[in-house]
Amino acid sequence: MEVYQATVEDLEGVSNLFNLYRVFYQQTSDLEGAKTYIKERLEKQDSVIFVVKEKQKYVGFTQLYPTFSSISMKRAWILNDLYVDVEARKQGIGELLLHKAKDYAIETGAKSISLSTAPDNYYAQRLYEKNGYIRDSQFYHYELRLT
Repeated sequence: MEVYQATVEDLEGVSNLFNLYRVFYQQTSDLEGAKTYIKERLEKQDSVIFVVKEKQKYVGFTQLYPTFSSISMKRAWILNDLYVDVEARKQGIGELLLHKAKDYAIETGAKSISLSTAPDNYYAQRLYEKNGYIRDSQFYHYELRLT
């Protein structure tokens, strides 16, 4: 398995996985929209995407967005997306992506990596907790929807 930071050359494979990820979260399939979104992220370099390929097939990805912690005055990363193709699950790909994200965060001097997942996504919760992520019980998460 090959794990590396995606470039524009990986647009088709990453876009397909991103579209499947969105469908998993009950969004309407929109491959062209996914392609436009991922292309913009890669060209503007405003996110970091790691991808896993196995035998030339894209089987998983994770996307990190930069943020900062005012309290610690350090960089932090938001692990916003992590998806493994259904046919490639239970092979350690999700864990491989988490390790790659952690290594990258350490390399960039980050304080932390944060993420969110659906309350009923028990498989992901087990994976995150197995890899040292701790469910926040100190702060509530709020969101203001603008549309």
